[in-house]
Amino acid sequence: MLFRQLEYLVALSRERHFARAAQACHVSQPALSEALRKLEEELDMPLVRRGRKYEGLTPEGERIVVWAQRILADRDALKDEVDALRSGLSGRMRIGSVPTASGAVAELTGPFCAAHPLVTVEVIADMQSVDILRQLQNFELDAAVTYLREDLSGNFHTVPLYQERYVLLLTAADGLARRTTATWAEAAGLSLCLLTGTMQGRRVLDELFARAGTQPSPRLETDSVAALFAHVRTGQWASIVPHAWLHVFGVPHGMRAVPLVEPAAAVPVGLVIAAREPDSVMARALTDIAGTTDVASALERVPGDPGR
Repeated sequence: MLFRQLEYLVALSRERHFARAAQACHVSQPALSEALRKLEEELDMPLVRRGRKYEGLTPEGERIVVWAQRILADRDALKDEVDALRSGLSGRMRIGSVPTASGAVAELTGPFCAAHPLVTVEVIADMQSVDILRQLQNFELDAAVTYLREDLSGNFHTVPLYQERYVLLLTAADGLARRTTATWAEAAGLSLCLLTGTMQGRRVLDELFARAGTQPSPRLETDSVAALFAHVRTGQWASIVPHAWLHVFGVPHGMRAVPLVEPAAAVPVGLVIAAREPDSVMARALTDIAGTTDVASALERVPGDPGR
């Protein structure tokens, strides 16, 4: 059994298409198909349901692909460990993030890259929390920044980074812009643009609206926090954004950011890695950085605000 055969199986499971899997592995489709056929012969069981087109993995194939992911991850972890012992940490680290927390990721990647100049970092910043946890378990991510929910299982280790608070973002001409605080009930009555309902960040907002005894009716939804800022700028909309994003954009000219109260809520956000032994040398190095970096204080600094 060759690592390459396992790579082909994992790619086929991910891409769900022979041609795309072959392209991802930089081989021809016949070469990929033949390697998988030989893997089936060696294991003496069918792994792929074959018809006129790809029809999925067999139940046995679904089980084997989990082992393949684990074996390949262990191989990569071993190579990283050896490289780190020989010449310092090198290779590629993959970090996932929910959109609302992606502005905070730079507070970790900056010191990490300074400490490990041979490592290349890939940040995927538009992920849903459920996909993040799945990809951590499937060895597709080394680490992630997401909400620290109470129902996170023992399959994950976490490092708290900051408490996400919320501000009402609106134009300076709006009456609420002159206030020091606004309530969630008042925000629900505005012409809102919010994150889409499939995103964890939006579900958090809906829970807070419910605690205030109200429900928003947004006329526009998006999966991008940057798009929320852009739409508020037009003067047609108001929005609710995490305070951490003020650290990225500041409060743009002509806008105001008003803290929301009743309830005045804060939701924990942190670094999440898969719990496994031996652990990933990449995840371990990033965890060390997270443990010594005051992300919460950094996110309180708002560009252009002399009081911060």
